[in-house]
Amino acid sequence: MEAFIYRLKALIVLGAVWAMLIYPFSLQEFFTGLGIALILVLLPLPLPGINVYREIGLAPKRVLFLIAYIAVLIKEIIKANIDVAFRVIKPVLPIKPGIVKVKTRLKSRLGRLVLANSITLTPGTITVESKGEDFYVHWIYVDADDADSASAKIVAQFEKYLEVIFG
Repeated sequence: MEAFIYRLKALIVLGAVWAMLIYPFSLQEFFTGLGIALILVLLPLPLPGINVYREIGLAPKRVLFLIAYIAVLIKEIIKANIDVAFRVIKPVLPIKPGIVKVKTRLKSRLGRLVLANSITLTPGTITVESKGEDFYVHWIYVDADDADSASAKIVAQFEKYLEVIFG
């Protein structure tokens, strides 16, 4: 019964995200996405005993932080797009690529996954590897000398929301 509740929560979250992504809204697209979400939720997990659905919660505070997180993610993607576009258009702007090590405070595996994908979605950064609390990120302009300052510039704006969303 507990697994059913977790899967139902996952289906609700996936359905809500899908409903926000399809615009203009059409019932045919909504039910197609809901069907795909249902298939994903019903698939057995590859490792027995590990249930990532437990990390999904529908508490009002988590939902509000998810909405705020999506807004912050969109803002960061737009800022990074503008920065990368200016670096392409104006060759005088410096490019100093490198791989930096950043640390996260997130304990949730799903939270770390979302963080790694958020970093990769932001132009100019790509998550290369994840080892526990450390991420190795390729950064288009490395302007940090140590892991703490790199973490503050790359991870901090996402992490405070993801801590609440995924616990």
